[in-house]
Amino acid sequence: MTGRVHGKVAFITGAARGQGRAHAVRLAREGADIIAVDICAPIRNVPYAAATREDLDETVKQVEALDRRIVSRVVDTRDADALKAAADEGVAELGKLDIVVANAGICIAAVWDKVTPEIFRDTIDINLVGTWNTVMATAPHLVTNGGGSIILTSSAAGLKGLPFLTPYVASKHGVTGMARSFANELAVHDIRVNSLHPTGVRTPMGGGEATAAFGPAMEKNPRVGGMFANSLPIETTEPEDQANAVLFLASDESRYVTALAMTVDAGNTQY
Repeated sequence: MTGRVHGKVAFITGAARGQGRAHAVRLAREGADIIAVDICAPIRNVPYAAATREDLDETVKQVEALDRRIVSRVVDTRDADALKAAADEGVAELGKLDIVVANAGICIAAVWDKVTPEIFRDTIDINLVGTWNTVMATAPHLVTNGGGSIILTSSAAGLKGLPFLTPYVASKHGVTGMARSFANELAVHDIRVNSLHPTGVRTPMGGGEATAAFGPAMEKNPRVGGMFANSLPIETTEPEDQANAVLFLASDESRYVTALAMTVDAGNTQY
């Protein structure tokens, strides 16, 4: 039996760990070869530990254990030229490109008047400009391929104004709008573009160091605390829960699904 994306090639950013690794492994398990990129370096003001080259190597190991091919590169998505080179080199080695998962992102929690220009710019540059760079580096390969699927990782914060996350909310609302606009323009090439909207995910970005600022902030402004609650009785999802949605959007099962803001958020955005 062949997998749901058998014979396809997927380009994934932020692939060293967390959701990115989960996407790579899930797609590989269903038959895809992978081009995996990650910055593998610290980013200023980010409160949680950065992914490392060893993390990216572990993603490679897990994909290869599934008997799939993988090309990995250390790339900062803010560097459009390096990102294009990684895409071009990966396609040259693996033969084509069918799937793009623009997953790389950062989150820095802070009360509005503690957000510095550096925090705002870095969040926008990585989460929004980096996502645009990813599409621009890869979409030409999908056009050449005769179609494909692009999945942009947004967030529940891309659909609602979560407090203490102004730069993140701004960036993820931008990603949501960008997905819809690209979906309209690229449809002529049989390319589908959708956005994924997780609630909290059990990754370093969703862990205690990343959210430490929430407690003191909500003590001073408790009325907004309920905005983080999920309808279903869980605190956080697993990376594999998000990867299952990515697999669906990448597969031919969603061949007529485009411009969708797909929530895997335990009902968070219904509040």
